[in-house]
Amino acid sequence: MADHQEASVTLPSEPVSVAAARRYVARVLADWGLPDDTETGETVRLIVSELATNAVQHTFGQSPTFTVDLRLEREERLRLGVTDSHPRWPQRLPAAVQQDNGRGMVIIRALAQEYGGRLTVTPTADGGKTVWIALPWHVAVQH
Repeated sequence: MADHQEASVTLPSEPVSVAAARRYVARVLADWGLPDDTETGETVRLIVSELATNAVQHTFGQSPTFTVDLRLEREERLRLGVTDSHPRWPQRLPAAVQQDNGRGMVIIRALAQEYGGRLTVTPTADGGKTVWIALPWHVAVQH
């Protein structure tokens, strides 16, 4: 097997694309050997839902699409990235702020840490950013 596998999809920045991103990730992960009904699979789908929602809601129409990238590196680490072309990076809200939304990054960071992973944000060449989650991979990859 190659040292890594990759998959990617670009979707319009519309609310219906969040579910499409989640379904796409579930299909790719199943192809790579991670069944839908595992806790890890559910966690990865929740993370992609939160990241895709951020790409749709917080780019204020300035990013017409977002891209979901999956990379399985040496059958040891899964990297999930969501890229948009909006220049503003995710903000961590103070705990004292009382509102019904804006907690996605807190959830994502907590889930990544719980699974021994981490969150990073990298700039893109066009002035946007990619929010990456790296998680350990504990699944025998399907060939």
